[in-house]
Amino acid sequence: MADGPTPDTEAGRIAALPAVEVLRLFRTRALAPSEYLGVVLDRIAADARHELPLNAFMEVLDGPAREEARAADAFYARDGNDAPLGAALLGLPVATKEKHALAGRSISQGMRAHADAVAAEDHPAVARIRAAGGIVHGRTTSPEFSCATVTHSRMWGVTRNPWDRALSPGGSSGGAAAALAAGMTPLATASDIAGSTRLPAAFTGNVGYKGPYGTVPGAGPLAADWYRGDGAMARTVADTALLTDVMRGPHPSDHATVPSRGIAVATEEQALSTLQGRRLAYSPTLGDFPVERGVRREVDRTVAALEAAGADVVEVDLPWTTEEIGRVSMAHFGHLLAEGMRSLLAGREDTAEAYTLRFIEVAREHAARHTLFETVAAEHRIQADLAAALRGVDALLTPASAVRALAADGQYLDGITVTDQPDGVDRTLEHYWQAHMTVPFNIANRCPALCVPSGTAAGFPVGLQIVGHPFDETTVFEIGRAVEGLPSTSGQ
Repeated sequence: MADGPTPDTEAGRIAALPAVEVLRLFRTRALAPSEYLGVVLDRIAADARHELPLNAFMEVLDGPAREEARAADAFYARDGNDAPLGAALLGLPVATKEKHALAGRSISQGMRAHADAVAAEDHPAVARIRAAGGIVHGRTTSPEFSCATVTHSRMWGVTRNPWDRALSPGGSSGGAAAALAAGMTPLATASDIAGSTRLPAAFTGNVGYKGPYGTVPGAGPLAADWYRGDGAMARTVADTALLTDVMRGPHPSDHATVPSRGIAVATEEQALSTLQGRRLAYSPTLGDFPVERGVRREVDRTVAALEAAGADVVEVDLPWTTEEIGRVSMAHFGHLLAEGMRSLLAGREDTAEAYTLRFIEVAREHAARHTLFETVAAEHRIQADLAAALRGVDALLTPASAVRALAADGQYLDGITVTDQPDGVDRTLEHYWQAHMTVPFNIANRCPALCVPSGTAAGFPVGLQIVGHPFDETTVFEIGRAVEGLPSTSGQ
């Protein structure tokens, strides 16, 4: 990956380090926070000069970040290993999604209609990151209102994938994914109502986590949307757990939040040993999702490697169709998200992207045909199907996406045609979200879902999704850590 961290240079080696290793180097005084921040900011500045920039950030907070880093330098020089209680991220840069408000900064969510909006206070997750000593050095791009799984807008332009700049890093947390893959941050916040954390992670070779609903606090009225999940993205499972633990837990402003335990991440050797006797279900198509052969091949290899390492894997099918998942999820969005978007754009629809208006239109059409009760009843049936598939197993494995990539500037107003099918026949889906195998686990949103890299197909990353029983976060992280410890399963 030419545009990612380059370990053959000293700066590239530093940029590629996992966050937990960077913190260890801070504590042992082998690396100063200001030195590390300088490497990260240099990478951001260098990319801005590229003829086709990744455009991962809508704002870089160079001055304030350097000041905070110097303060962290002084602490480590003075106290070293004796970090203050709760300062789990002391001196570490964290990129935050623009929708995760930073007091005194923009909160437009990529909408030109709200270009002048300024946040009065930090988002609860951002407040916790800063309280833990994390340094917000940049704020990442997203599509308008985070309603697309590509990342481009009239406000911020096109965000691109470091693996291939003609491709999207996915969305809506596309800026976060691109920044991580290019070594511009060690940690990033993300959000997920239909795969907006897991899909960008899959498309860029990162780790993305959608925790059970209520484990990480949200903001505003849509925090009550039970598909929602603010969360963490990073380059390793341990780093993802680190940021998740900082953000999680009850918050007085979000009455949906629930108590949750910290996530213990095993060593590589310990994680592989946990596969002994582990029983896993594998559903390569989740019913009738048209999975590209290249994606299926890479996920099959990873699942086979887990089985060879000691797991008992059983293949299962689910009685789902892309049409059903699309119908139910769009009706849900029509009753909640689309109405919120419509109210924000009232009288200023001409400022919105075509994909935004199309999303509102499709979601409201579905909501008009299905009452909220009918929608919830359908969600309950889908949740029951998943419970049946999980019966007697520890977790469910599935691809994160049926397709390898999306075009960087794609609108996908007329759906998506999925090629590279096992039967050689292309399949066209009415809405491109129907190619996202993440959506069922927002419908079943008390189940944790972790996306980890699973090799590459035709040179592009593929993501494996690990879905656990409701609130069983420990298991999905143990399996994710074990996947990291497997011999390479890449087809390259």
